[in-house]
Amino acid sequence: MSKRKDKNNVVFYVSLILSIAIVLWGIVAQENFSSFANFLLNFLTNNFGWSYLISMFIFVVFALVLAFSKYGNIRLGSDDSRPEYSTTSWFGMLFGAGMGIGLVFWGVAEPISHFVSPAPGIEAGTIEAANFAMKSSFMHWGFHPWANYSIIGLALAYFQFRKNKPGLISSIFIPLLGEEGVRGPIGKIIDILAVFATVAGVATSLGLGTLQINSGLNYLFNIPETKMVQILIIVVITILYIWTAVSGIDKGIKLLGDINLILAFGLLVLTIVLGPTLKFINSFTNGLGLYINEFVSSSLHIEAFGDNSWLNSWTIFYWAWWIAWAPFVGTFIARISKGRTIREFIAGVILAPAVVSIIWFAAFGTMGLNLLDSIGLEGLASAAEVPSTALFQVFNYYPLSTVLSLITVVLLCTFFVTSANSATFVLGMLTSHGDLNPSNKKQFIWGIVQALLATSLLLAGGLEALQTASVAAAFPFIFVMLVSIVSLGKALKEEI
Repeated sequence: MSKRKDKNNVVFYVSLILSIAIVLWGIVAQENFSSFANFLLNFLTNNFGWSYLISMFIFVVFALVLAFSKYGNIRLGSDDSRPEYSTTSWFGMLFGAGMGIGLVFWGVAEPISHFVSPAPGIEAGTIEAANFAMKSSFMHWGFHPWANYSIIGLALAYFQFRKNKPGLISSIFIPLLGEEGVRGPIGKIIDILAVFATVAGVATSLGLGTLQINSGLNYLFNIPETKMVQILIIVVITILYIWTAVSGIDKGIKLLGDINLILAFGLLVLTIVLGPTLKFINSFTNGLGLYINEFVSSSLHIEAFGDNSWLNSWTIFYWAWWIAWAPFVGTFIARISKGRTIREFIAGVILAPAVVSIIWFAAFGTMGLNLLDSIGLEGLASAAEVPSTALFQVFNYYPLSTVLSLITVVLLCTFFVTSANSATFVLGMLTSHGDLNPSNKKQFIWGIVQALLATSLLLAGGLEALQTASVAAAFPFIFVMLVSIVSLGKALKEEI
C-alpha cells in the first residue's frame, strides 16, 4: 500500500479518534458516560426490542433457506477454489473468535441465574424453572447468534473471494450502491461503525475476561484480586495476542484455534464424566426438545401488556450484543472461509457451533443445578451473583476440582488471546482498505489501542458502561445487516 493511500485512510483515523474520545469520556466523566449509555440502551430495548427479535429470526430463516436453495453449491471463490484450512482448524478458529470465552464465562452462571430468577410467572427453584433455564440458555447461545454472524460473514466472503472486492463490510453493498457509492460517505460510515463496534466489544471483553482470569488465579493459587495483578494479566495477554496476530493466520491464529479446540473438548468430556452424567443426558434431551418445539414462539415472544424486564435484560441484550460483535466475527469468519460452498459455510458457521454450545450449556448448567440439594436455592443464587467465579465455585463440589479449574484458567487465556488476535487482524483489514493481509504495523497499533482502552476502563471502573455503549451503538447494524441480505440476494440471482 502506498504512503499516500494510507494518509487518505479516513476510516483508520476517524475510527481511532472516535474510539479514544469515547474512552476518555468514560474515564473523565464516568458517571455521565454510564448514565447516558444506560439511558440509550434502555430506550432502545424498551422501544425497539421487537426489531431485535424479528431481525434475528429473519437471519436464521434466511440462512436456512439459502443453505437448502439452488445457491447452496456456489463456492466462496472461483469455481475451482478449495478451502485454505482443514475443517477442524477452520471450526477452531471461527468458534474461538465467535464466542468461546463466553461459554466459559456463562456456562454455569447463566443456567443458575435463570433457575433462581426466572421470567415472570415461573416459580424459582422448581422443575419448571430448571426447564426454563436450560431452554433459555440454549436459545441465547444456539442458532440465533451464529446465524447473525453468518449474515455478514457469508456476504463478505462472497464479495471478496468470488467478486474480488476489498475485504470491507461496505463492499457488501456494491450491488445496491455501486462502486462509487460504496467509496463515498455511506460506505465510510458503515466501515467506521464496524471498527468502533469491534474495538469497543473486544476492549470490554478483554477487561471483563481479565477479571475472570484473576478470579481463577485467586481461587487456585491465592493470587490477590488487585488492579496491579489485572494490569499484569492484560500485559501478558496483549503480548500474546499481538504476537499471534502478526504471525499471521497460518501460524499464530490457526495454532491457537487448534489448542482451544483440544482444551475445550477435554474440559467438556471431563465435566460430563465427573458430573451427574445421566442428568446431563436427560437435561440435554429435554432441553433440546423444548428449544426446538418452542423455537418460533420463543424467537418472537414479547409482551404487549405484560412485564418485559427479564426479556430486555437477557434475550434482547444478548441479541444486541451479538449484533455488536457481528462486524468483527463476520469479517474474520469470511477471511478464513475461502473455497467453502455456501451450504458448507452455513453448516459450519451455524449448525456445528450451535450444537456444541447447546451440549456445553447442558453439561455445565446441569452440573450447577445439580447442587440444589447440597447448597440450596440461596447458595445457587449466591454463586450466580458473581459470574466470573461461579464456575470455580461449582467445580469445588466435584472430584478433580483443581484440575478442572486449572484447565479452565488456561482455556480462558487461550480463548481470550484468540478473540483478541482475531479482532486485531480484522481491525487491520478494516482500516487498510480491506487488505486481506494487513501490515504488522497496523495490527500492532490496534493491539496496543485495545489493551490501553481495556486497562483505562478497568482502572476507571467503566468497563460495563463501555459494553452498554457499544451494544447501543450497534443498533444501526440491524439495518446494515437486513440490507446486506437484500444485496447478497440480488448478487446471487445474477449467478444462476
